[in-house]
This record gives sequence, structure tokens and C-alpha cells, in this order.
Amino acid sequence: MDTESNITPFFSGEWEDRSWQLKAAGRQKQYAAYLKRANKNAVLKKLPDLHNEAFSKVDCLHCAACCKNYSPRFKTPDIKRISKHLKIKEGVFIETYLQLDNEGDYVVKKSPCPFLENDNRCSIYDVRPSDCHRFPYTDEDVLLNRPRITLKNASFCPAVFYVMERLLALK
Repeated sequence: MDTESNITPFFSGEWEDRSWQLKAAGRQKQYAAYLKRANKNAVLKKLPDLHNEAFSKVDCLHCAACCKNYSPRFKTPDIKRISKHLKIKEGVFIETYLQLDNEGDYVVKKSPCPFLENDNRCSIYDVRPSDCHRFPYTDEDVLLNRPRITLKNASFCPAVFYVMERLLALK
């Protein structure tokens, strides 16, 4: 069983060393089994502390894998808010930046996200989509209720990996 001392080295700032991703890939079945049988109420009580712990160790600006490889859903309120911020019509925003995916959701046309700057900062951070604001869902019930998303996120997001490793260690 892992202890925090076995987890911490993955978050020492050595972002070029992606060994944690290999470990996450090897742990997918364990994560899936844990998510399936977890005491949801007990886990939900632990998530805020684990979320804060993860983000005391993980700096998103050194990673930005989410923005480089995936798209959030842009819901109608997001489109309205961002269009207003950019001072363009909603239709122009959609035509310029978005496309419908196979689930009928608006997503960015290409990766990386067009709002990701060279320093991994978001040019629309204050008005970003709600999916971006909530990501990586490590402090909410999405972690448990949507295991497929959690497993995918653990494969590329060091914060999700960290939380899953801590949950396994605490069981």
C-alpha cells in the first residue's frame, strides 16, 4: 500500500519526468475497482482535503495537459459570457472557435485550446467555461459518479492521479 512518501516524489516539480503517468496507467483497474466499491459518503468527506493537498503539490501552469489535449464543453451560458468578454457575437464565437462533438456538445475545434497562452495561462481565465472552472472534479461527486471520466483524467492530470493514489492509500 502506498504512503504519502511514496506519492510525493511524483510532484516534486520534475514535470519532464512523467513516470506518474505510467503508474496511473498501471493502476486503472485498481482505480476502477475502488470507485465502484467506495463508500461514497466517506469519500465525499475526504475529497475537499485531498483536493487541497493535491493542489499544494501540483502547479497546473507547469502542466496544462487538459488545455493542450482536451476540450471542455461550452454550454450556452459559457458561450454568452465568453462572447461578451471577447466583444464578438455568439455566432461568430461559435463559428471561430467551436464545433459540435458526437454528443451534441460544443467543444473547441482543435487542440491546444485557442485560449491557452505560451506560459500555460488562460487568456479568458476569469470567464472560462464552467467545465474548466470545475476541472479536475477532485473536490466533487463527479469523481465518484462518473468513473470513466475520473479514470481518463487520472491518466493525464497529476492532481487526479494524486487524489486517487491517496484514496487507495487511505482505504
